[in-house]
Amino acid sequence: MDPWTYAPAPESASLAEVAPSYRPFIDGAFVDGGGEPLKTVNPATEEVLAEVGTASPQDVDRAVAAARRAHEKTWGPMSGAERAKYLFRIARILADRSRELAVLETLDNGKPIRESRDVDVPTAAAHLFHHAGWADKLAFAGLGPDPRPLGVVGAVIPWNFPLLMAVWKIAPALATGNTIVLKPAETTPLTALVLAEIAAEAGLPAGVLNVLPGAGDVGSAVVGHSDVDKVAFTGSTDVGKEIGRRLAGTGRRLTLELGGKAANIVYDDAPLDQAVEGVVDGIFFNQGHVCCAGSRLLVQESIAEEFGELLRARIETLRVGDPLDKNTDVGAINSRVQLDRIVDMAAAGDAEGAVRWTSSCPLPERGLFFPPTVFTGVEQSMRVAREEIFGPVLSVLTFRTPTEAVAKANNTPYGLSAGIWTDKGSKALWTAQRVRAGVVWINTFNRFDPTAPFGGYRESGFGREGGRIGLDAYLHV
Repeated sequence: MDPWTYAPAPESASLAEVAPSYRPFIDGAFVDGGGEPLKTVNPATEEVLAEVGTASPQDVDRAVAAARRAHEKTWGPMSGAERAKYLFRIARILADRSRELAVLETLDNGKPIRESRDVDVPTAAAHLFHHAGWADKLAFAGLGPDPRPLGVVGAVIPWNFPLLMAVWKIAPALATGNTIVLKPAETTPLTALVLAEIAAEAGLPAGVLNVLPGAGDVGSAVVGHSDVDKVAFTGSTDVGKEIGRRLAGTGRRLTLELGGKAANIVYDDAPLDQAVEGVVDGIFFNQGHVCCAGSRLLVQESIAEEFGELLRARIETLRVGDPLDKNTDVGAINSRVQLDRIVDMAAAGDAEGAVRWTSSCPLPERGLFFPPTVFTGVEQSMRVAREEIFGPVLSVLTFRTPTEAVAKANNTPYGLSAGIWTDKGSKALWTAQRVRAGVVWINTFNRFDPTAPFGGYRESGFGREGGRIGLDAYLHV
């Protein structure tokens, strides 16, 4: 008998208290949306969770008008200390309802419950607490003597971290005195709507936060609205480029956090067991649905064979299955569309001559799942080395010298993140100074802290979220 066989340890789905239907949140109330309702699906079972009302163009106008009134009459003139009180209340209620939110996130998104429970929800609360602390200290943030809010923020977020991405936009916007219209992802709207409920419970003035579910047309209406002063977008590079073209010359502020194809560099003097854990976390965390995922492993040639064996042995222990099971390491792919893309990209790797290795872990009989997969023999010209797959697929390349490692790491149009593994501090810093990425982790990966700014450049976007510098994008300074 395998000594590492775990008995099922499922979290109760009933904790999420999923309602049969949800509605847009406009001007402090849940209202009937004028758009065509959508059904949000549990990707682990492909069963419908709830029906969600969506916003029409008229609803977008109403939400932006409500946000403008709130900015001019209540939220904008309010002191930073008073705004902080609301943010602290929202943060505390979110923390109190953390178990409910974690289960709801897992049901709607497909990520393992231990990730929702231990990463997404606590980090969201931490961002709210952090920005609440800045609300009355903006004049001392080093951003200018009289920083002022921009006005109305239009925010569009993706499906990979629904609650966390919502908070990443809402917290700095509200802390700096702006109001916000948020468009959550079409496939994962539920936690953003519960967050609106929490804001109402905290007494947030009407119009300060508005949440408009819907498809891309709703996001396009929010981004293009003439009375929105600043757009904050997290999502695909192609959509980000279109938004950039659309807002060019309008005078409206814009920040973009887009895709990535991060390199995880492992030198021959690295602590190999630690590096294996970092590589596994870097690509299989959240099923690889991470913009900063370490999807390109660059391993020094002298240890490539040994490291590959250690890596495959570790991947074989990963458990793929029910996201609500606390023992699950890799959950469900968020949507059928995304699963089809992952399958197509893996097939492209096969066709171009890369060698595929797939974990032998059993997959559930129903639901949207893809096994942890590693491609070796990868050349830099292959699609699996160039294009963002956004799934549990790792491409392995080798290098001989630090200079070659940096050259290969930078051979990408993206510039969001990178990882470096070595016991030599001087080598780590030398490499970090030369890798063109907005965030570089050394002997760790996927470490997020609200006090540290996050963002990229080139085709990974521009602007920073989090930290003191992240406030700048929401202020006239």
